[in-house]
Amino acid sequence: MPKVPAELPAFVQALLDPKIYPAQKVELVQTQMSFVFLTGDYVYKVKKPVDLGYLDYTTLDKRKFFCYQEMELNRRLCPDIYLGVVPIVQQQDRFLLGGEGEAIEYAVKMRQLPLDRMMDVLLQKNQVSEAMVRKVAQKLAEFHQQARADKTGNYGNLSTVLLNTGENFSQTEKYIGVSISPEQYQGIKAYTDAFTQRNASLFEKRVREGRIKDCHGDLHSAHICFAEDVYIYDCIEF
Repeated sequence: MPKVPAELPAFVQALLDPKIYPAQKVELVQTQMSFVFLTGDYVYKVKKPVDLGYLDYTTLDKRKFFCYQEMELNRRLCPDIYLGVVPIVQQQDRFLLGGEGEAIEYAVKMRQLPLDRMMDVLLQKNQVSEAMVRKVAQKLAEFHQQARADKTGNYGNLSTVLLNTGENFSQTEKYIGVSISPEQYQGIKAYTDAFTQRNASLFEKRVREGRIKDCHGDLHSAHICFAEDVYIYDCIEF
């Protein structure tokens, strides 16, 4: 078992032992929201107990609920990749995936997709063809046609859009002069404000016509994989 930082939670340190899965080796990837364990054949994703404003994973019940949400929603585009939710149980001083014992966390279990077939990786190598892009577009078009519409349209209301864009600008203001210039920041903000004001009636029309749908929410090239099929994964569940 590789040496791991002591500041990691005890269960995370335990899950770095390949014998638990079993696997040849385990790689830990961390995001703001999750601990992700890559085992070669499978991926186990555990949510961190964080409250980031736009999501709240601070209790075990919430983390369990959102694990099931993640599985259910992502199965729409990846039915054979998202395999289930596995409890992480504690037996005295041991941590196990499943089995008898107290569930102290939950993990979303997935088939591990080939990292070298991710769209962002292929784009850097100029290996994404027009036919591949068409496959993605076709899959997304069919998905969007079938996606359920939000009954109230709340997520598409102009007031909700303005709340979200306002929050984005307030949270990124501290990065002016660090990763974005004052001119760039003001230019983006002015464009956004002008666009929403100019298209207020269009926002209302989209809500009225039932065009606000439950889709992916975080679609970019790193969430698209070209393997046996086109896999589009890791949608927003919160």
